Amino acid sequence: MYGGFITPPNDEAAHFGVLFWHKDGFSTACGHGTIALGYWAIANDLVKAPRNGDVDVVIDVPSGRVTARAHRENGETTYIDFVNVPSYQVAKAIPATVQLYEKSISLEMDFTFGGAIYACVDVADLGLAVEPANHQTFIDIQRQIKRQHVKYRYQEQYDIYGVCFFAKMESSNEDTAIQKNVVVFADGQIDRSPCGSGTAARVAVLLAQGNLNSSKTLKHLSIINTVFEAGVGTTTSSPTEFPACIPWTRGTARLVGKMNFYIDPSDPVYPGFLLR
Repeated sequence: MYGGFITPPNDEAAHFGVLFWHKDGFSTACGHGTIALGYWAIANDLVKAPRNGDVDVVIDVPSGRVTARAHRENGETTYIDFVNVPSYQVAKAIPATVQLYEKSISLEMDFTFGGAIYACVDVADLGLAVEPANHQTFIDIQRQIKRQHVKYRYQEQYDIYGVCFFAKMESSNEDTAIQKNVVVFADGQIDRSPCGSGTAARVAVLLAQGNLNSSKTLKHLSIINTVFEAGVGTTTSSPTEFPACIPWTRGTARLVGKMNFYIDPSDPVYPGFLLR
């Protein structure tokens, strides 16, 4: 589960800001959370939306300013495009050695930025399928990779937030690339969605590899077969040797509950605790 503390925006050009959090602390980005906040802002009249057409919900997040572009039909939000910060590959063929079923496997990973840093691992190199039955194995491998690269920093502030284990899939449409992935983030949490910022990171890698462009989209499946569509919105200047783009990621969100949390400064474990 992800959470967000709503804050004032950095300036009047945004509607509000958010600090994303999860069980292990804070994060710099959450694409699916941004999509959910777009629905939330419209449903609670923080942003006035037309009955038909598009409306932008502009949000300041730790990685920069992002947009939840809501598409409306007959008074309902049918989907939202998460328009991200500039995204790009930051490193290529980074080595790692992991233990899998008492075997030692050498990997080469691409590091990429989509609001957070992700290490991308082709599951073909592991001999695994992206299936729920393998979820604990992916968690174990993610922890091994993060331990080996615990000192990695990009721009002195971004460490490796998550590992994207991806599988290439056949597509009958030359205008669509299809991949299935599982993103393991923080300390072993699995994303039930295809991961919004992770999808943006994959768009950046595929652009760098020449496998994606502005006329070709990515159909991105999660470990439980939920789906995002994504693509290259525009290209932009890159701080690395690899090309950069402003990616978009299309998804949906639903209200599933309401709850209240309270923080009492007199609580002996204020403001909280971690056992792992």
